[in-house]
Amino acid sequence: MTFTQPIGPSEGMSWPSAGVVLVAPGGVSSADGQLLAGLLGLRSLSDAAGRAADPNAALTALQTEPSGWLLPLSVDPAAELAQPGCWVDALAAWRQPVVLQLQAAQATAGPARAYAALLEAAQVPLVGLVQLGEPWQPQRRRADGLPWLGWLPAADRDPDAAAALRLALITRWRLSSARGAGHVHPAA
Repeated sequence: MTFTQPIGPSEGMSWPSAGVVLVAPGGVSSADGQLLAGLLGLRSLSDAAGRAADPNAALTALQTEPSGWLLPLSVDPAAELAQPGCWVDALAAWRQPVVLQLQAAQATAGPARAYAALLEAAQVPLVGLVQLGEPWQPQRRRADGLPWLGWLPAADRDPDAAAALRLALITRWRLSSARGAGHVHPAA
C-alpha cells in the first residue's frame, strides 16, 4: 500500500525516538507492519526469528539503526520465551515506545483492555492503540477509556482516516518520548 503523503526522515522529519515497536496479540505480520510504516514514512524492519527470540539482543542491535524505523514484532509480546521473561519485560526495561495494533473484532473485546493494561502495568511507553480495518466506531472507542489513535484503512480507502491516524500517532509518540526522556536500558 502506498499513501500519498507519508511523513518521514526523507522530508526532514525529526522522530521523537529512534523507532517504535508494533505489537499485537499473537504477533504482527510483516505486511501489517509495512502498512503502518508506509503511512508514517518509517522503515519497516525485518523481525527475524533470532531477533524475536532474544529481545534484549534485538533491542541492543536496534541502537545501531538510523532513526525512523518501525519493528513489527512477529511474536506475542506477552509470550514466555526460552530464557526467562517476555518481550513486554524487555520493552519496559529499555523504555521502548510501542504501538498496540488490534483487529477490528478485537477492539470491542477483551484483548484491547488486557494488552493495554499489561503494557501499562509493566510501564512500557504505550504510544496508543491502532485498529486494523473496519468498522471504526469512534464514539465507542472514546468510551473505552483506552488511548486509541485511530484506525488503519486498507488500500487508500479513507485518506482522511489515514491522515488523522498519522497525526495522532506522531503527536502521541512525541508526548510518550518526552515523558520517558533519558533512555534507560538494562545493565549488561
